Amino acid sequence: MIKFQIESKLEKKIRITEDYWKILIEIKHPSIADYEEEIKNTLINPDEIRRSRRDRDIYLYYQLINKFHLCVIAKHLDGEGFIITAYWTEKIKEGEIIWTK
Repeated sequence: MIKFQIESKLEKKIRITEDYWKILIEIKHPSIADYEEEIKNTLINPDEIRRSRRDRDIYLYYQLINKFHLCVIAKHLDGEGFIITAYWTEKIKEGEIIWTK
């Protein structure tokens, strides 16, 4: 079952399922558990979007919140995509800049 699906800044429909959301917030990155709205907003209104150097279908959406960047990583497939992970970071990773504010 889909937890949410939104249209990203790059006009891709990005989704995450209930089951994967649970894995993300309970196992992978519990620190983002209370930041669902911020994750959605980072996809819609990021400060910067970069393309992964390893996989051209993976995009990193960044938004500065307080003193850290929220990074939401999504895989784009044609007009759609899905969230791979999301986490807090102090530094933006290298990669091709696709879009910036």
